Amino acid sequence: MKTIQMTLDDELVATVDQVVKKLKTTRSAFARKALRNAVKQVNIDLLEKKHKKGYGLYPVDKAEFSVWESEQEWGGL
Repeated sequence: MKTIQMTLDDELVATVDQVVKKLKTTRSAFARKALRNAVKQVNIDLLEKKHKKGYGLYPVDKAEFSVWESEQEWGGL
């Protein structure tokens, strides 16, 4: 593990301190988890953007999924 230095505003530090106390964890553990979640979310956002661009370039054809309509089961409705 590597030690790093970060600059945070006082209000954020106070809020984090309250949260870590409730969670019975440390600032470092909390920050690691928050950063992992943030990186995961950035990757999800990038994939969604890539998919949106792909569907923009190659939109779904109206008949593309109609072949499956006869296979659908609606639970006896």
